[in-house]
Amino acid sequence: MLTPCTIECPYCGESFESSLDASAGSQHYIEDCYVCCRPIEIHLKVDSGSNIMSMLAKRDDE
Repeated sequence: MLTPCTIECPYCGESFESSLDASAGSQHYIEDCYVCCRPIEIHLKVDSGSNIMSMLAKRDDE
């Protein structure tokens, strides 16, 4: 189950569209910015019903 989401890059500040997959539960992964190509660490918190509770995008060097 993919959920469309707008992510703001913590490096360049540009926003881009992505899809979040809540079917695997809460997770942390790296997605490159589509504008500046830097790695963004995505923290996805999902409840027991596979509903997205929160999404945090931050620099991978923080």
